[in-house]
Amino acid sequence: MGGTGFVGRQITGQLVQSGYSARIPTRHRERARELLVLPGVEIVTADVHDESVLPRLVAGADAVINLVGILNEKGHDGSGFRKAHVELVEKLVKACQESGVPHLLHMSSLKANADTGPSHYLRSKGAGERALKNLAGKKLRYTIFQPSVIFGAEDLFINRFARLLRVCPFLPLARPDARFAPVFVGDVASAFCAALENHTAYDRTFQLYGPDEFSLQEIVEEIAHTLGLKRWVIRVPDSLARTQAWLLDYVIPGKIFTLDNYRSMAVASTGTENGLSALGLTATPMRLVVPGYLANRDRQRLLSEFRRKSSR
Repeated sequence: MGGTGFVGRQITGQLVQSGYSARIPTRHRERARELLVLPGVEIVTADVHDESVLPRLVAGADAVINLVGILNEKGHDGSGFRKAHVELVEKLVKACQESGVPHLLHMSSLKANADTGPSHYLRSKGAGERALKNLAGKKLRYTIFQPSVIFGAEDLFINRFARLLRVCPFLPLARPDARFAPVFVGDVASAFCAALENHTAYDRTFQLYGPDEFSLQEIVEEIAHTLGLKRWVIRVPDSLARTQAWLLDYVIPGKIFTLDNYRSMAVASTGTENGLSALGLTATPMRLVVPGYLANRDRQRLLSEFRRKSSR
């Protein structure tokens, strides 16, 4: 579930390389075009929230991987988060049990907590973990992954700030001291694959985070430096940052930054138990990967601009 997304495509690629086959449900088949050419990959048009189709989707599988998640919801009452992060988990557990699937691998988030999470996002992620643990029973084994913010060539984190820095001489930054330990998408995918046939990963939770911790301001300044840009990062006081988040959430279309995002950043997205190491993996530093894909994006942008001007 969630196989056509940023992390899902990475996991699918590694699964195919390791000789596995994969069945990937999606409501938008056109988004899975690059996966259709991979051997052993079956794309099924389906709505994973439809409880009646889930047993058929998971039937015959040795394991189910759930990557479904949202960072923002259409409303503001938490119901969208609960549908994606809790209700779907409950439906998946039931489907796995009905179809005899022995293992469910589930994507959560660092600092997910059903009781004390400061945001709908973190509370719903924690509630999803709790539902999985409470409902799994003795025959369904589970493995939970809690990543920090994930970076990679198609991420929505580094690339979003890079786009803003390219066009803005200064950047107002809410929560500049928020802490992150960014983890490479390839390492996240490797963790899922490593846990597939590893019985020691059964009924365990793995924190996935990178080798370095940064404040949000340090990350933004590093992106600007990598792009060769001189930009002013303006630290927005917390009293104004909340107002900024409210405006971007309720007034300005697109939900670039919401009140729920603002609340999530109140807790550090850092870990204390190295899940990658426990699975025999080594975390990839952000500085080894980010410059490469930001530079490639710049080359593509310049080439597109050249082609546009040449066609005049």
